[in-house]
Amino acid sequence: MSAGTESKTNREKFLEEMQKIAAEAAKKTPEELVFNYKGVLYPSSICSEETFQALQSLEAREDDLLAVTYPKSGTNWVTKVLHEMLILVHNREITVDHAMLEFGKPEKVKYLKGQPSPRLFSTHMYYDDVPKSYFEKKTKFLLILRNPKDTAVSYFHFSNSNPVLPSFSTWDEFFRAYMDGKVCYGSYFDHAVDWNKRIDDENIMAITFEEMKEDYLSQLKRISDFFGLSLTEEQLALIESKTTFKSMKEKSGDSHGKLGNVFFRKGEIGDWRNHFTEEQSKEVDAKFEECLAGTKLGQMLNYDKYCKF
Repeated sequence: MSAGTESKTNREKFLEEMQKIAAEAAKKTPEELVFNYKGVLYPSSICSEETFQALQSLEAREDDLLAVTYPKSGTNWVTKVLHEMLILVHNREITVDHAMLEFGKPEKVKYLKGQPSPRLFSTHMYYDDVPKSYFEKKTKFLLILRNPKDTAVSYFHFSNSNPVLPSFSTWDEFFRAYMDGKVCYGSYFDHAVDWNKRIDDENIMAITFEEMKEDYLSQLKRISDFFGLSLTEEQLALIESKTTFKSMKEKSGDSHGKLGNVFFRKGEIGDWRNHFTEEQSKEVDAKFEECLAGTKLGQMLNYDKYCKF
């Protein structure tokens, strides 16, 4: 069996497992869809306390690549970017079927330990839950940020179309849960404040969703340089063409199976203005001032440009 055929077979198995999990989750009550770990809600169909604990035994490698996001901040986009970069550098397929660190059963850790380098991972975890060896070995992290209002709108639609997450009958209901940290992965602001504590670490580079949308090729070069991948301008241009939102949405059936449209909706800046009331907008403004104003991460978000009516 050729490497290409084997990879396709593994991918098909992975997509079938995703579909099975989604079908089982559709039968659960909202309460059954989540569990509480360290005061934060997580989707019970794809995460478990046992997996969080097992991950602590995962030994980091210096050439691992790890993308960190709050949900709906560009996770699939940046994972795809890094995947395409690694393929060009190493001239072979790189597995991403189990890239999301906290998804899956505890035994996945043994599988990850056996995977060849380089390994590509992504996570929504708070930094205290990331395996400690990643900080000890100074493995490089790419932190992707998105403005909190567009993140909220994207997360609202995602929750209502993804069977592994509790759905919300109205935008107002979701907004209240989002602001109170009662959605999976907790509060956007708690997550941002948590990672802001590591923002000066030399092995962490932060970029924003908005920067990538507005100056994509320059951001691809920054990412390539940060990870020491030394890609040429021609290679970066090729990656740009393969990883636009339009291209990824069109091929989402191949990458995410029947759930493709769930993961790729609009990918736009400013859609929050179609959902937020003035009162809701002011509430987020106040929360930003309380949690992130004056921080490095807060400055990167360019809040006045992207989050003011």
